[in-house]
Amino acid sequence: MGHVARKRFGQHFLADSGVIDDIVRAIGPEPGQALVEIGPGLGALTAPLLQRCKAMTVVELDRDLAARLRKRDGLTVVQADVLTVDFGGLADAAGQALRVVGNLPYNISTPILFALLPWAHRIQDQHFMLQKEVVDRMAARPQTGDYGRLSVMLQWRYEVEALLDVPPEAFDPPPRVDSTVVRLLPRPDAAPVDPGLFEEMVQVAFSQRRKLLRHTLGRWIEARGSDLPFDLQRRAEEVPVAEFVALALAAGAAATPGVAPT
Repeated sequence: MGHVARKRFGQHFLADSGVIDDIVRAIGPEPGQALVEIGPGLGALTAPLLQRCKAMTVVELDRDLAARLRKRDGLTVVQADVLTVDFGGLADAAGQALRVVGNLPYNISTPILFALLPWAHRIQDQHFMLQKEVVDRMAARPQTGDYGRLSVMLQWRYEVEALLDVPPEAFDPPPRVDSTVVRLLPRPDAAPVDPGLFEEMVQVAFSQRRKLLRHTLGRWIEARGSDLPFDLQRRAEEVPVAEFVALALAAGAAATPGVAPT
């Protein structure tokens, strides 16, 4: 297509038509929906999505690719770093919840996932191509080696479902890792924790994975002058998401005058 993939942008363009068809079927776009694609690149996924939904928004950092994409009817092109995009503004403009999709740059996939967390209430669903080991961590359960900060932060807010494994040869140039398509569905019943407090707490908990939580999270609790009921004689990887959420709710309540911890 006359475009050389740029390593600094983590560009690996999806080229397998069978995989593209499988992804589009999994997304199931329909006309009138507010579809937003992150990192459309050469438009391999964009074209079949646009054919179904008739109009969509794409977020592309690469100036040359953004210029190409502007030539396509039905596309609204946002040339920007996705980490700076106001997804709430896009939802306001569309008048509905967003459906966010993309073959994310693997070098910044985790920051993108975290950047989207504050907008989960404005999003209908997300479908992403990611490095397989990242999806394994996203969907991991307690007491497994993959379970960590990413697992807890995302499972608090989403249902995480791995859909399709994709080999390196499906891309041009091929990455050195296997990939997986994942679906994220925002939980309507997600506990109303303070996102900043929750992220800080989870980061502290997993900061020294091999140590008992009394050495990490215990100090975090003490620093807040709290005496919250929580079993600190465990490692972070043993604690279910629901218990981390309950602790965050209690810590938030304890920090608010007149509110009793639960």
